[in-house]
Amino acid sequence: METNELHRGRLIDHIQLVVRDLDASRRFYTAVFEAMQVPIGGEGPDFFWADELFVSTADSEAAQGELTGRHHLAFQARDRAMVDAFHSAAMAHGGRENGAPAERDYHPGYYAAFVLDPDGNNIEAVYHGESQRSAASVKVTF
Repeated sequence: METNELHRGRLIDHIQLVVRDLDASRRFYTAVFEAMQVPIGGEGPDFFWADELFVSTADSEAAQGELTGRHHLAFQARDRAMVDAFHSAAMAHGGRENGAPAERDYHPGYYAAFVLDPDGNNIEAVYHGESQRSAASVKVTF
């Protein structure tokens, strides 16, 4: 499979993970996002968020008392070193191995690492290889 061009937009507006142990998830995601250079956006007594990922307890109003099932989330990395840093941070903060950093055969240059978070979600960091972006990010202003 050869991919010459990727078009990325805002397909996902936001996602919420409802977890068993918020403190364990906070340690894990704080370390992962630090490695990915994404700041924690804020937190409350039963939730925290970064960018458009919200992590909460089942007690949060939005969760309505239910845990989420197992998910696969992939975060875009700027380079291979960021994928490696993600993997190291995740493993040092409660992650379980699910695929060490390596090039995958999904398309040329696809370099990724996979870890399971404290709730068993499959969390990936991926660098798609050398490419040119038309912009660093999409900026939405209200």
